[in-house]
Amino acid sequence: MSLANVKFDDKGLVAAIVQDARSKEVLTLAYMNEESLQKSIETRETWFYSRSRQELWHKGATSGNTQQIIDLRYDCDSDAILVTVDPAGPACHKGNYSCFADSLLGEEVTVKSDRFAIINQLEQIIAEREAERPEGAYTTYLFEKGVDKILKKVGEEAGEVIIAAKNRDPEELKWETADLLFHLLVLLREQKLPLDDVLAVLEERYTKKRSE
Repeated sequence: MSLANVKFDDKGLVAAIVQDARSKEVLTLAYMNEESLQKSIETRETWFYSRSRQELWHKGATSGNTQQIIDLRYDCDSDAILVTVDPAGPACHKGNYSCFADSLLGEEVTVKSDRFAIINQLEQIIAEREAERPEGAYTTYLFEKGVDKILKKVGEEAGEVIIAAKNRDPEELKWETADLLFHLLVLLREQKLPLDDVLAVLEERYTKKRSE
């Protein structure tokens, strides 16, 4: 990425959209000047320019909620940057996973046109739980107990799927499969492995089979 390709505005700033590389959730919108963008490239962590304080700031310098940069891309007009990151905690100063936590519609919006949309929603919820660690949430419990507990649950749920299938019990099988998929998504988040990478493997295998 060449800084010469980025179009800064008349104040020397460019909009930076920060996105979780794994869940694809948009975390925040901030601004960078040439110096903060250069620091972001060099350190592989997000640096921004505060328009109110008129100074550089390193995300997570005081809170510890840093953002490790996975990729930096500029748009077709070269006047905005997409920063995909691996967040080490909430992006919002209010403690929320994303700064975009409030809906103008005043309600939770659910996309129903795609039957697989629930997978994306689950990924986002799991990412929120990992970042915010709300007290009493089951997913918080899993993350705090760590990988051994998560692996144990994946093993248990896989066993339950096998038993339900062996018993030819479709009702039980659908519930146990749902539990298994949920815990697999938690495991992928803990391992910092995007579901997109798993789907890419399936796509590669399918494409290869079709070409044979």
